[in-house]
Amino acid sequence: MAKLWSGRFSSDPDRLTDELNASIFFDKRMYREDIEGSLAHAEMLARQGIISDADFASISAGLESVLADIERGAFEFKLADEDIHMAVESELTRRIGDAGKRLHTARSRNDQVAADFRLYCKRELAAVRGLELALLGTLCALAAEHTETVMPGYTHLQRAQPATLAHHLMAYANMLRRDVTRLDDCLRRMDFSPLGSGAFAGTTYPIDRAFTAEKLGFAGYTENSADGVSDRDYALELLSCLAILMTHLSRFAEEVILWCSLEFKFITLSDAFSTGSSIMPQKKNPDIAELVRGKTGRVYGSLVALLTTMKALPLAYNKDMQEDKEQVFDALDTVKKVLPAFTAMIETMTVNRGAMRAAASGGFINATDCADWLVSRGLAFRDAYTVVGKLVAKCQSEDRTLETLTLAEYREAHALFDENVYAAIDLGACVTRRNSAGGPAPEEVAKQIASVRRFLEEYE
Repeated sequence: MAKLWSGRFSSDPDRLTDELNASIFFDKRMYREDIEGSLAHAEMLARQGIISDADFASISAGLESVLADIERGAFEFKLADEDIHMAVESELTRRIGDAGKRLHTARSRNDQVAADFRLYCKRELAAVRGLELALLGTLCALAAEHTETVMPGYTHLQRAQPATLAHHLMAYANMLRRDVTRLDDCLRRMDFSPLGSGAFAGTTYPIDRAFTAEKLGFAGYTENSADGVSDRDYALELLSCLAILMTHLSRFAEEVILWCSLEFKFITLSDAFSTGSSIMPQKKNPDIAELVRGKTGRVYGSLVALLTTMKALPLAYNKDMQEDKEQVFDALDTVKKVLPAFTAMIETMTVNRGAMRAAASGGFINATDCADWLVSRGLAFRDAYTVVGKLVAKCQSEDRTLETLTLAEYREAHALFDENVYAAIDLGACVTRRNSAGGPAPEEVAKQIASVRRFLEEYE
């Protein structure tokens, strides 16, 4: 079958050329966007008197019939058609004749694919955002149950200071809130139609780009036609958003993996989101969390691949840019699989409050509070730090905790100590007193939860 662009050529392309050149078997997923864009373009052509109303009616009916056939699985995608744009146009022309040949007036595949891809990215971005919001809601609900579940906070993966599970969860909730707003920012820059840019230098036809932009739901149209067809910043930015999101999920996944180990025992994962070993019958593996962690590298790879593709391309359109879609498609598919599974895993896990509290009781995570108590009695912080450091060393050498030291032992370290020190180093009290804005005190975490819930309400 002759190519739609075959007029200048005296022979057909080699089969190897067809196979390398074709994108139909991955860009066919943009069929809906392609047909939607063609319908808007055809309507604009008719409004501008570039094609007749009769041709528009025929094109519109033909495109709707092609769409229906694709959606019911009755459309054959062929290698010879190269891409989704030519597949649709070829079939349209076969069905309605010469009117189908007029559809591509004042349009190039360059601005056509750019419009399709932006539409696709916009819709997928909204889908990812919805999944992020669902996870954010799950974190808020879980945090609300654990504002007084004391656990050790860590720095350098060493027990550091007392906190709560709710405070820990809300740290991830704030990361996710930024992920959502990052997608919103990306959408604002993405939301401009390139349709009407032509191959790169616009067109001599009296088109109305504002009409097609509005018809397709864009906020406006791209101001430079060469940039309109050659820009893939929106795809790079979307991939960057997805990569940062996966960074956050991977960090959380790593903690889930640690927490469900026998060494921590902080949580127990549901059997529905765990797997077993083929040889060790006792094993219960956190494979979902591990896959989230592993698939993060896959999304990173998509971002780096497209950055590398774009880094040396001159204006305007180059065939290299065909590589954009598979990277974005794969990253979106990955994130859309990961988010629901991760959310369900968190929703169904069991929190072992006792193990968290027991871990908080060791590691001297109330040492700072002990030093602060001395400061409240007039001792300089650096001096208080030294005093408590010596007490910790004493406890470590005797396998004891600060709570088990006698008052005499405290007073031996410094005369300012009295019986009130025991209340100061109580873990629950340590957490409650950490009531600075953003801290782990229950009332402060409640504010954090309320803030994120107000954020969620904006998207309802």
